[in-house]
Amino acid sequence: MSNNFLNPVTTQTWANGRHIVRCVKVIQETWDVRTFCFMADQPIMFFFKPGQFVTLELEIEGQPIMRSYTISSSPSVPYSFSVTIKRVPGGKVSNWLHDTLHEGQELAVHGPVGLFNAIDFSSPKVLYLSGGVGITPVMSMARWYYDTNANVDMTFIHSARSPKDIIYHRELEHMASRIDNFSLHLICEKHGLGEPWAGYRGYLNHKMLELMVPDFLEREVFCCGPTPYMTAVKRLLEAAGYDMKRYHEESFGATPPEARADAVEQAEQAADAPEVDAADLHLVEFTSSGKSIRVGPGETVHAAAAKLGMMIPKACGMGICGTCKVLKLGGEVEMEHNGGITEDDEAEGYILSCCSVPKGDVRIDF
Repeated sequence: MSNNFLNPVTTQTWANGRHIVRCVKVIQETWDVRTFCFMADQPIMFFFKPGQFVTLELEIEGQPIMRSYTISSSPSVPYSFSVTIKRVPGGKVSNWLHDTLHEGQELAVHGPVGLFNAIDFSSPKVLYLSGGVGITPVMSMARWYYDTNANVDMTFIHSARSPKDIIYHRELEHMASRIDNFSLHLICEKHGLGEPWAGYRGYLNHKMLELMVPDFLEREVFCCGPTPYMTAVKRLLEAAGYDMKRYHEESFGATPPEARADAVEQAEQAADAPEVDAADLHLVEFTSSGKSIRVGPGETVHAAAAKLGMMIPKACGMGICGTCKVLKLGGEVEMEHNGGITEDDEAEGYILSCCSVPKGDVRIDF
């Protein structure tokens, strides 16, 4: 390692945007889960808020694909970051990553972004609830507090399908054995023949919660897992009288049913909509490409680009992932995002094209 690598004068700090990184390590966590570790060839300190995520820019079978994954590592290890990914049967991206992504391979990454994090909702007593691969963001939080010797009382409850599916099993037990402010509880839905398991079995319920963490009503809760798991956790906490203002969940994932319903409804309305008066149209100009188009009320900057045959990178379409960030050079837009952009980026003029609707003529650097 050269002396320049750790020189604070030459080392850059990660900022929300597009960066080229190289895979430097692949770790087999369980039979169907792998952790991919990345670094930059030019030293970058990957500072982020534990719990945030990045979007990987991939090319699979000649097609560009964007996928967002939570960072599973901690910013206490600043010269690299990791994502932990489960192989999903029939999953195009997860299978490609497991089968194809190897040490030395380069790819582009966007981020970090996300409102679900340990910094913005700090508390002296926290409860981490995770199911399956949803363990990744709360593991990042736990690693951060563990590495920084933070005076935070942590209880970590993780639910897995079986003992062989427990991600970070040894590391979690190591953390629990080293410090007295980290309490670990593991729940397995089932266990196979010859597979010893002396822990909790079944699904998390109120009795288990009271046994594991009697003071759960006093704690800040961070929850992540499959949608049915998070729905069950919310119902459990609400029934117990928990203050849901202190409940936080990782909202990144599949498009919510209500969002899909809205999209269908909007499409039907658009099909039946009358011609829009020319006075109500707004000019969207893309300065770098020299193209422009007029759009009607409610149409986004991203939709304007698509009509011109220009594809601004996009992953979630809901203002969560931050992939579609572009610089607005002039004009005003109404942007309703879900944490995919920082206040600093907004102050510099950046917008998320997928959820930004022009309020007049606008100029975009793209």
